[in-house]
Amino acid sequence: MLIILLGFGRIMQNGVLDSLGSDVLDWIVIMPPAGVAEYTYCRPILTGMQHFLQILHPVFYDLPERPVREFLELLATLRWDDHRYYHQSRINQTLHLLSAISFLVAYGLLFVNPAGAALVGWLVGMVTRQSGHLFFEPRGYDRVNNTTYSHKESIKVGYNMRRKGILIAIWLACPLVLAVQPDWRAGPDRGVEGYLHTLGLLWLALGACGLAARTIHLTFLRGPRCALAWATKILTDPFHNIAQYWRSPIALMHGELLDPIAGAH
Repeated sequence: MLIILLGFGRIMQNGVLDSLGSDVLDWIVIMPPAGVAEYTYCRPILTGMQHFLQILHPVFYDLPERPVREFLELLATLRWDDHRYYHQSRINQTLHLLSAISFLVAYGLLFVNPAGAALVGWLVGMVTRQSGHLFFEPRGYDRVNNTTYSHKESIKVGYNMRRKGILIAIWLACPLVLAVQPDWRAGPDRGVEGYLHTLGLLWLALGACGLAARTIHLTFLRGPRCALAWATKILTDPFHNIAQYWRSPIALMHGELLDPIAGAH
């Protein structure tokens, strides 16, 4: 979305929008900043969208280009560091691929069944994702990046293993609390369906609070730009992981256990 807005800002700043009249913009090709490999292509914009943008012209006219570009470069850096430091195992990458697919399913369910979305996200998405980190990611000296495991944990922007341990402990406590406190279950159903529905809502709230808490924490530690970039990375990881790791199962079947990461230094 930020890339699209940046493209609209450029068009309007250059005065192109004012000269379009009732014509249709054929293509807008928005080039990514350095370090971002993705290209965003906007389909033909109809006249109605053109008039809509003309109404919003004052909003986008002064859109600062440099901060947006720096934000996207920071987002790309966070993704690259996350990959090279914490996703060297092909098994871990494959599990992240499965996790990403399940999270996309959860994103879709979120609009029709929020509790069900949380159950899918936590029981499938998070279990596969964190299992990869816990059981398969190398924990010895990182010769690719010439650093120790403890150093990587200390500099991690998001949830390192210690923070994840706290989050997972709360996650595991939720079903136990509901089991001993049936009155806390949402709705009149006190059976299994009501239990799962309430548990899903609790886990959904836990995920939202976990994202918000770390974002706020990062705002004080590293500034709002880094915090927003990290939150954006987390929310878009399912899309990015599929594009990045769809080849990992193939490499794994060929016996490649570790990703030969290039350009890490």
